[in-house]
Amino acid sequence: MHDPAHPGEVIREACLKPLGLTVTAAAEGLGVTRKTLSDLLNGHSGVSPEMAIRLEKAGWSTADAWLRMQMERDPWQTRQRADKIKV
Repeated sequence: MHDPAHPGEVIREACLKPLGLTVTAAAEGLGVTRKTLSDLLNGHSGVSPEMAIRLEKAGWSTADAWLRMQMERDPWQTRQRADKIKV
C-alpha cells in the first residue's frame, strides 16, 4: 500500500494555500492556537474529532472525510514499524 497523505498536508495544500491563509489566520478562524494547527500541518499530530468538526464548519469537506483520511494514515504508519512490535 502507498503512503496515504497526512491530513495536515491536505489542509495546507487544498485549504490554506488557495485562500492565501497564513497558519496564524487559519488558526484564528478555526478557533485553535497557532501551535495546534502548526502541529497538525506538519504531521506532528492527527485530526481529532473536534478538529474534524472545526474543519467542516469552515467549509473544508466533512468531518467524516477528515476522520477517514486520518484512519487510513494511522494503520499505514503503524505498519511501517510493525517489526518492532513484540507480542
